[in-house]
Amino acid sequence: MLELLLAEGFAHLSVSDLATRLRCSKSTLYTLADSKEQLVTRTVAHFFRTATDHVEQRVGQAGSAREAVTTYLIAVGEALSPASAQFMSDLHAFAPTRELYERNTEAAAARVRELIAAGVAAGDFRDVDAAFAADLAATMMARIQRREVAAATGLDDARAYRQLASILTTGIDARA
Repeated sequence: MLELLLAEGFAHLSVSDLATRLRCSKSTLYTLADSKEQLVTRTVAHFFRTATDHVEQRVGQAGSAREAVTTYLIAVGEALSPASAQFMSDLHAFAPTRELYERNTEAAAARVRELIAAGVAAGDFRDVDAAFAADLAATMMARIQRREVAAATGLDDARAYRQLASILTTGIDARA
């Protein structure tokens, strides 16, 4: 179901449509959730949990603060890349999934702040305001996901995340 929602969005799909496309009965879907809205919300929550786990696994392999921030931002872009423009549009239009996305973005900003603060403490990054740098990253992450960066620059999401990682980490590099 997740792949279907990511590829096509969900606002236009009924429970009957989902059952047909997934080759299962509506009653099977109703064992998972009481309504289409709950089914979609649970599926989107699962998507974000899985993406977060994948991103954190990659960050855990980073050897330096710079690599951790870069890996984090690139991994977020990769984890979110299967989301079609229609999925993102539907996600923003439906309050429960929009709230999940906003909480996830807030958590991502907090994680970037932690990674930057650790880099400052280790001497890898200049003594910058980690909260500001994380807010800068979160703002750009949200713009990337809303496809505003692609519209303004022509960069696809993966390239935009690489550019964000490069600009952010170069700007706060202690050697700069």
